[in-house]
Amino acid sequence: MSVSEETGDYLIAPDPLRPGLTRRLEGTDHTGAPVTASVVEERPLTIFLNSREIVTAMTIGDYPEYLALGFLRNQGMLGDMADVTAVDHDEETGTVVVRTASRTSYEEKLEKKTRTSGCAVGTVFGDMMEGIEGLRLPRAELRTSWLYALAHKINRTPSLYLEAGAIHGTVLCRRDRPLVYMEDVGRHNAVDKIAGWMLAQGERAEDKILYTTGRLTSEMVIKTAQMGIPVLASRSGFTAWGVEIARQVGLTLIGRMRGRRFLCLSGEERLVRDADPGAVPEEDSRHRRKGAQG
Repeated sequence: MSVSEETGDYLIAPDPLRPGLTRRLEGTDHTGAPVTASVVEERPLTIFLNSREIVTAMTIGDYPEYLALGFLRNQGMLGDMADVTAVDHDEETGTVVVRTASRTSYEEKLEKKTRTSGCAVGTVFGDMMEGIEGLRLPRAELRTSWLYALAHKINRTPSLYLEAGAIHGTVLCRRDRPLVYMEDVGRHNAVDKIAGWMLAQGERAEDKILYTTGRLTSEMVIKTAQMGIPVLASRSGFTAWGVEIARQVGLTLIGRMRGRRFLCLSGEERLVRDADPGAVPEEDSRHRRKGAQG
């Protein structure tokens, strides 16, 4: 499937008013005055691969099927959708079961676990570098005008972050158009939902940009590389290992992207500087702290 170019709207966008994603709670502010605050919900979701329990993730609960598919895909436990026979979500028990026609390699993957720096305790199974050794991402062009246009639209999109905070966002983009915008309490969950959507839809990766509000860590870089996406951009900063891996696989890494400013620490050769930074307006104060929790 290819993305339709007929509309400039998101294919999937946040729905901050969707029932069950937030709760109104009573409290007091710094002066002692009573207040009512909108607070993000989180709940456990247990992912099964066939009859084997793989992981329990804390999530806001939307798009559980995409989260399960993307998690298994990014951990190397799932190939393409051709082998998937069913994806069953049971809201009452908080489970998703992904069923495949053939046996998978999850037994070996479960023998070794590495806890990563992801919010909500991200877990990566097996060797974190497995699957990216020798990988080189495809050539792609990245225009700075696209980056500025994406930041402008994404930062003004109604979201759970603007409604309640305590959330991370990840957006799949093509050129200057954001396509699929996922949010969750952990940035790894948000990117796994994107990966699950791409897997389910058969969406190509070589012409995409991944935008995140979270830190550019080794985990985020590895996930992006495994998905085959050549560009990863963020409002937040970098880790040294994340930059090192990005350079190894040829990933363009853009961080500290605020208003007219950004920093590129890998993949500079893809950048086409076709926009005058002086013509880009400074970021509105309402959006300056977005992504600061990353």
